[in-house]
Amino acid sequence: MQYVSYYNSKLGRILLSSDEFGLTGLWFEEQRFFAHSLDKNYERKETDFITLTKNWLDVYFSGRDPSFKVPLHLLCTPFQKRVSEIILDIPYGETITYGDIAKKIAAEKGISVMSSQAVGQAVGHNCISIIIPCHRVMGKGGNLTGYGGGLWRKVELLKLEHVDISSFSFRNKNSLIK
Repeated sequence: MQYVSYYNSKLGRILLSSDEFGLTGLWFEEQRFFAHSLDKNYERKETDFITLTKNWLDVYFSGRDPSFKVPLHLLCTPFQKRVSEIILDIPYGETITYGDIAKKIAAEKGISVMSSQAVGQAVGHNCISIIIPCHRVMGKGGNLTGYGGGLWRKVELLKLEHVDISSFSFRNKNSLIK
């Protein structure tokens, strides 16, 4: 059984979900793939995992790196799970590229090349936004590419972490407007 609750952030309302093993979802309302890993049958309930996540988000949205972890229960494919594990290792306030993740996975698998597009698809289906900080993943050459919650939110999250975004390139500056 999954349980849900909402959190009101400065970037919009967030749906949180958990089960008995950990946090299973964190989505901004109206984001792409909203609640895609949420069971059809769920209950509104403030679980310990959800309360802990809300505390984590309070610290994060105050502009600080939370010093504690939220237990996660990833409901995804093994490939998506590995991509998420790599993303979880990106330090607060730093970024990497889809290509960096692809190279790491290729090296682990002992193959010469891994598709950056496959990595991008896995990142795009991240069901635990912010905590699995997919907003820290950039395109080649500092290209600030999509974010399921909206590119403007990606920029705001990076600014919250004091990332200097002046060197990033934007395909469409209009997508930065709320």
